Amino acid sequence: MITERVVSTERLAVHVLEIPERTGAPVIFVHGNLSSSVFFRHTMVDLPDTYRPFAVDLRGFGDTEPKPVDATRGLRDFADDVAATIGALGLESAHLVGWSLGGGVVMQVLRDNPALVRTLTLINPVSPYGYGGTRGASGELTDAEGAGTGAGAANPDFVRLLRSGDRSADSPLSPRQIMLTFYVKPPFQPTDADLFVDSILSTRVGEDNYPGDTVPTDAWPGVAPGPRGVLNAMSPNHFRIDDLHTVDPKPPILWIRGTDDQIVSDTSMFDLAHLGQLGAVPDWPGAETHPPQPMVTQTRAVLDQYASAGGTYEEVAIADCGHSPHLEKPAEFMAALTTVLGKG
Repeated sequence: MITERVVSTERLAVHVLEIPERTGAPVIFVHGNLSSSVFFRHTMVDLPDTYRPFAVDLRGFGDTEPKPVDATRGLRDFADDVAATIGALGLESAHLVGWSLGGGVVMQVLRDNPALVRTLTLINPVSPYGYGGTRGASGELTDAEGAGTGAGAANPDFVRLLRSGDRSADSPLSPRQIMLTFYVKPPFQPTDADLFVDSILSTRVGEDNYPGDTVPTDAWPGVAPGPRGVLNAMSPNHFRIDDLHTVDPKPPILWIRGTDDQIVSDTSMFDLAHLGQLGAVPDWPGAETHPPQPMVTQTRAVLDQYASAGGTYEEVAIADCGHSPHLEKPAEFMAALTTVLGKG
């Protein structure tokens, strides 16, 4: 049975889901942007009894203390919170599972605290070179200020509906419709859709959390990331892990993704460069200077380098699946997850 509690850490008060009667090796699930631990409830129950699952709410989401996000630290505010939670739970180390934004968070935990990580599982993770604004497998910046990334890339109508607590399906930009269109591959319908909408709506909206603040720039498309908030923390001029291969020890890594993901993709529907190429964002400068970010290609390049330096990873691509393999294809997801957990 899943229970919940608030864990006091040296950094903030963290809301945690757990199954307290389980006593096996700890597995910590870290959710993505615009979500919370609720998205892992079924996964926690499905996990074999030999493992002890936890799911945490990141700051500004769910019921964790909504402290501001210092975007100039990249994803380190979140990663340091997770590391502090591991300590507050009395754990020496844990298997870490991160989805989307959470994938970047657990990569940062591994980069900064490798001894804490038994195995690392990435579910459709944000690129190690941030979200938007880079090109090529090496993640070269398209603009030194990160123009077109961060909070300025958020659709203002979506932010307005999120702030108002809209639970309807009346607008294609409502939180419910965004979830049904992009979190999963249509026509998949999550059985807990209402709970998931509530989870999305738990997001703290504002310049210190989602989406963050912006600054004007002369570069296309006219807006650059500020120093505060979630989306700015994922901007490539704040978040970049190009040296994951240097960590020691190197735990086994599982990278699991849906092949039809529209959020983290080489042709992402949330990448302004790709939308510019499609004509949806005006005045796109062109593919020579602003090609779509090859997010999947970049993740593979970083993990290949990790393997070349003595680590191991496995890429599992699930067909007919969107951004949420743990929801859409739970049996295939769990088979892959339990395999990597057995290696740690």
